[in-house]
Amino acid sequence: MDQFEFTSPTRFILEKDADLLCGREVKRYADNVLFVHYGDKYIYESGLHTRITRALGEAGVTCFELPGVQPNPRVELVREGIEICRKENVGCVLAVGGGSVIDTAKGISIGVKYAGDVWDFYSHRALPKEALPVGTVMTLPATGSEGSNGSVLKNTETNESADVMADCLRPAFTLMNPDLTLTLPRRQTVFGIVDMFSHVLERYFSSSRETYLTDYMCEAVMKSILVNAGILMSNLDNYNARAELMWTAIVAHNGVLGTGRGQDWATHTMGAQLSAQYNAVHGATLSVLFPNWAEYVYQANIPRFVQFADRVFGVDIDLYHQENTAKEGIQKLREFFRFLGTPATLRDIGVENDEKFSEMAKNACRFGKIGGLKILDADDVEAIYRMSL
Repeated sequence: MDQFEFTSPTRFILEKDADLLCGREVKRYADNVLFVHYGDKYIYESGLHTRITRALGEAGVTCFELPGVQPNPRVELVREGIEICRKENVGCVLAVGGGSVIDTAKGISIGVKYAGDVWDFYSHRALPKEALPVGTVMTLPATGSEGSNGSVLKNTETNESADVMADCLRPAFTLMNPDLTLTLPRRQTVFGIVDMFSHVLERYFSSSRETYLTDYMCEAVMKSILVNAGILMSNLDNYNARAELMWTAIVAHNGVLGTGRGQDWATHTMGAQLSAQYNAVHGATLSVLFPNWAEYVYQANIPRFVQFADRVFGVDIDLYHQENTAKEGIQKLREFFRFLGTPATLRDIGVENDEKFSEMAKNACRFGKIGGLKILDADDVEAIYRMSL
């Protein structure tokens, strides 16, 4: 096990009607709040908007709103939120939605405290050291942003997608009402499952040795995802499976599964370029890229892929031809994503040719080579894109 430092200050509450606690929780930090959300029909027609604003009002919290968050959230909206917070002296940001809303709220929270442009953090020209408190009402289990120390935004002016990581970005509280996820369509549900499973994979495929505790923790989380995904594919209205996946999304990405070990993150880095160039859904990029990344790198650590095949998917180990076991584990991963019905090729997500692959590969490696289990340069990244077409 490697040395590590781990901080997780977020208060997590999972219960029916947990969203109605937002006023009480915000009041712990401020008397006024910026309520960030998608602004789509769902939040109004479902009654969620009324529930949130009423709960805030009953707690004596003044509410300002910022609707309009989009998938692959934009830094331009973050800048609008920063201006509102400064003008109205807002003391807390409340994100109601999925990862895009939460990442937007996080960007606002660090931008308010910074004299320069908030994109400086995402372009790695500055490191955030303080932020407004952020609270979340989780409606889409996927990214784990409601418990993580990261935020991802897109800059439409430069056509970049980038992230920032710092412990001041961890939310102050997260409210989980599984009822809010029961109406999620199958498409959003499966992309969320791919996302949380991929967050574990990025930590599990490590070159670190003797990480027994986090190995078993990662494997347990992945196996629980397999079980609950199977339940939901038969019955999208299963409350307990929805509740388990709400918590799983957080555990998969709050950092505890990565303690004491190296991590990879090459696939997420490659996927971010697809989101930036083609506005591809994050979970879709991962379902396409991860099996192909695995096929490209598995020979760098065959024992790790054998362990994955055996412990996660129950593949019998071929002691005489362990490479075959490793390959079968990768095939099982493909089959799991196929079972969910997520894209298998880049063409499935609208990428018709390879004209942008070289540029995307260079952008993926703009801060240096990527990956942990196997270090990848731009040529490697481009090769994986081509495998995925």
